[in-house]
Amino acid sequence: MSWGTELWDQFDNLEKHTQWGIDVLEKYIKFVKERTEIEISYAKQLRNLSKKYQPKKNSKEEEEYKYTSCKAFLATLNEMNDYAGQHEVISENMTSQITAELARFVQELKQERKSHFHDGRKAQQYIETFWKQLEASKRRFERDCKEADRAQQYFEKMDADINVTKADVEKARQQAQIRHQMAEDSKAEYSSILQKFNHDQREHYHTHIPNIFQKIQEMEERRIVRIGECMKTYAEVDRQVIPIIGKCLDGITKAAESIDQKNDSLLVIEAFKSGFEPPGDIDFEDFTQPMKRTVSESSLSNSRWDGKSEPKPGSKSKGKLWPFIKKNKPPPPPPASASPSAVPNGPQSPKQQKEPLSHRFNEFMISKPKIHCFRSLKRGLSLKLGGGPEDFSNLPPEQRRKKLQQKVDELNKEIQKEMDQRDALTKMKDVYIKNPQMGDAASVDHKLTELGQNMEKLQLEAQKFEGWLAEVEGRLPVRTEQSRRQSGMYDTQNTSAVNNCAQDRESPDGSYTEEPSQESEMKVPVTEFDDEFDDEEPLPTIGTCKALYTFEGQNEGTISVMEGEMLYVIEEDKGDGWTRIRRNEDEEGYVPTSYVEVYLDKNAKGAMTYI
Repeated sequence: MSWGTELWDQFDNLEKHTQWGIDVLEKYIKFVKERTEIEISYAKQLRNLSKKYQPKKNSKEEEEYKYTSCKAFLATLNEMNDYAGQHEVISENMTSQITAELARFVQELKQERKSHFHDGRKAQQYIETFWKQLEASKRRFERDCKEADRAQQYFEKMDADINVTKADVEKARQQAQIRHQMAEDSKAEYSSILQKFNHDQREHYHTHIPNIFQKIQEMEERRIVRIGECMKTYAEVDRQVIPIIGKCLDGITKAAESIDQKNDSLLVIEAFKSGFEPPGDIDFEDFTQPMKRTVSESSLSNSRWDGKSEPKPGSKSKGKLWPFIKKNKPPPPPPASASPSAVPNGPQSPKQQKEPLSHRFNEFMISKPKIHCFRSLKRGLSLKLGGGPEDFSNLPPEQRRKKLQQKVDELNKEIQKEMDQRDALTKMKDVYIKNPQMGDAASVDHKLTELGQNMEKLQLEAQKFEGWLAEVEGRLPVRTEQSRRQSGMYDTQNTSAVNNCAQDRESPDGSYTEEPSQESEMKVPVTEFDDEFDDEEPLPTIGTCKALYTFEGQNEGTISVMEGEMLYVIEEDKGDGWTRIRRNEDEEGYVPTSYVEVYLDKNAKGAMTYI
């Protein structure tokens, strides 16, 4: 069915319909645009949500993410971030593939519609003008015919009248002939115009208007097809990201499946293990013997201050009480022997008497020197890391060992960093010496001296912490039953109690001494590093670079490059202003970093070795 034949007289309605079609397109464009805004807003809210629950750097919350459940939650946040990215992709694709394309199509459609209806109006105006011309010719022919009839009647009247002269009759006859000729001319003109109008009218309604309406129909059908294609694209844009969104959800599922409760339990042990031994058994006190009770009551103070009491054979350590006793002040341990005869499993001293339980409780409440040790223990168990001593002696042994090891590793990393800077400055100084116009070699000496001093300080610091670490690691192996009993006994004198607490901060002989081997151990890596620098293996490629300017490498260690040349990067700038590059297996050297534009490979950069 064609609009040109079926709707030949519906010009105005077609004009309204096509305008409605364009309005529908613009409405759909507005719908898609609002959908993209929703996607962008949703993605932004998802990213903000993910960022809100990300662990803060250098905070206690970041330390909690070593547990598998927290790692799974962190993976979920990262996947949600990627999930938000897919919604951004939906918005971008809808904007580029639907909104922008439809906007251009609507503009073209408006121009085409305007052109078609302009041609239709022009044809309509032409046929209307021709119709008016035909009507004018018809009226003129009608008027001339009437005037010719009147002139003929007047002539016949004059010819029949005998009183009229012959001249008047001739004049009337000539006038009648003129009017008759004018009527004939009008008739011929009217006939000609009528024939032409009929021809043009047939052309108008059977050729011109159908062609114009056919073009308008094709334009409207293209609009309908285009909006259908955009709706398919709308669905396809969503469908394209479904696999990636599925991968994000699979990642969340995989993270959830990676949660290991056993591993988290081990991490709790590792985080809070104190390294102390459980408290030993409490000795039985026999109150059925009045004599022993009396002696015990009378010799309580003497047994405390004389320092002659000794443990009962086979008794276990009471020096370290169970950390969860719900008392404000922990009870002191039984007095430890200060005499050489107080040997475990040896005979009990006759002076050692058992005091009543009431006296023991009273002693718990007033014995402040011994509480000092347990206060230190309590601080260690509570893991108050901030503001503690430098050697972490306020921590339990196991936690202290971890902190010391962590400190040693940090210092070694700082030492390695200083060594890298020193070697880089040394190479730069060598380049300046060989090529003075590039820089003053003396300007590097101050920095090298400063680096040397920093390295010396860091090495001394590392030796100090390694000494403390060696001291702690010497205590951590499993002790025998005899050593457990000995370590659990406390001295009765106040000074002995303080010394027992201070022992955690000192070496076994009571003072800290540096071993000569520690200094040599710190120097070994430097020697090995120098050997590796002399006999270095070919470095791997970590990226590419493009020469921005021509550089003439006339000095040893440098390489010439041409502007626009592409080369491989094997060592990036370490702060000295030089980048090491390679042209092929036999040609490599240094060029100024400002002369090249570097493109590092992310995968290779993370695995490269600094020299």
